[in-house]
Amino acid sequence: MFEGLSEKLDRAFKVLKGQGHISEINVAETMKEVRKALLDADVSFKIAKQFTDDVKQKALGQNVLTAISPSQLMVKIVHDELANLMGGDKTDLNIKGSPAVILMAGLQGSGKTTFSAKLASYLKSKKGRQVLLTACDVYRPAAIDQLKVLGTQIDTEVYSEEDNKNPVGIAKNAIKYAKEHGFNIVIIDTAGRLAVDEEMMNEIGRIREAVNPDEILFVVDSMTGQDAVNTAKAFNDKLDFDGVVLTKLDGDTRGGAALTIRAVVNKPIKFVGLGEKMDALDIFYPSRMADRILGMGDIVTLVEKAQEQYNEEEARKLQQKIAKDQFNFDDFLGQIRQIKKMGNVKDLVSMIPGMGKALKDIDVDDNAFKNIEAIIQSMTPQERQNPILLNGSRRKRIANGSGTDIQEVNRLIKQFDETRKMMKMMTTGGGKNMMKMMKNAKNARRR
Repeated sequence: MFEGLSEKLDRAFKVLKGQGHISEINVAETMKEVRKALLDADVSFKIAKQFTDDVKQKALGQNVLTAISPSQLMVKIVHDELANLMGGDKTDLNIKGSPAVILMAGLQGSGKTTFSAKLASYLKSKKGRQVLLTACDVYRPAAIDQLKVLGTQIDTEVYSEEDNKNPVGIAKNAIKYAKEHGFNIVIIDTAGRLAVDEEMMNEIGRIREAVNPDEILFVVDSMTGQDAVNTAKAFNDKLDFDGVVLTKLDGDTRGGAALTIRAVVNKPIKFVGLGEKMDALDIFYPSRMADRILGMGDIVTLVEKAQEQYNEEEARKLQQKIAKDQFNFDDFLGQIRQIKKMGNVKDLVSMIPGMGKALKDIDVDDNAFKNIEAIIQSMTPQERQNPILLNGSRRKRIANGSGTDIQEVNRLIKQFDETRKMMKMMTTGGGKNMMKMMKNAKNARRR
């Protein structure tokens, strides 16, 4: 995500490296490189110029403290301006109706249907809402079936009418059904087209008038760059939507849509999609995104993802097992599965400051744990609970059963032993406070 832009901005700031002060000459040179980086990222010339003019104006005349360098000050100014360009603060959904109605809009192929299911899953698991998905795309082949399959995956009911080809009527009937059956949120998945056309706009306009939605979300494929911004403007002129959803932000995207869509339509980005999994959905925080663009990582989001998988009672039991030197391969496998639930491995590691740049040319496979899991699952229950049983003949059998070799099995067992020793040491030292820190962080987030 934004790797190309991050690299070019980093090069731009090097202009100021070693400079003792900020001057009009070195700022102009830096801003020239920043503007080129933004244009390469598919930001429009008008917005790129306005952005660099604003940064230049704020930078000139600033007194550089002895504790920081001119390049550090410039990074701070660019960071703040990037965050402002993308909206400044996060914006929540308006879901106060009974039921609250969320209308999804966008072109065909933007990821509308998948996002509808992701949002339903998010509202169910994180907000405790009863969600009804509604299939109003009566044109695209298999659109209704796709939503039903996704609904089954997240255990959410999908309302559809097989013989009704009137999306306005389907939407109205879905809201009536929701009221009768205790649903407090209705998400309406509408039809898309390959391009903006009058017929499409008129139809979704009629749906909006019929159901009076609490929230209209425009879903846009971020890989389409400035075309996404132009499409957003066309939809906003017709619908006056409430927020934007950027999908496929984990793909080979230059980031121009994320940076400029807020400035063009004056509507906040509310969510970003980062994969096909139903939990691959993030709330959009402009400041955190600016951190990631500038290679600063995103520790806050990383901690929040960890906390979502954190169970206080299970962690307490695990700590007791570690203290008694009873940590085994079943526990090890459980920890691996918790990490995998947090999301894409490379994306998680890139949230650690400095790691995004370090991993730029390294392919971190999401199946990095595949062999480890296969080896552990090839052990008997007794072997997983008592690793001391793993003699030479057992290791050979495990290697054959897992499709690996004896060296890989030996390496895992050695790493496991070292991990267990380190974890036991942590329970007797500073690591004891880690549980307390996680507990305090979780309580603070609740407040």
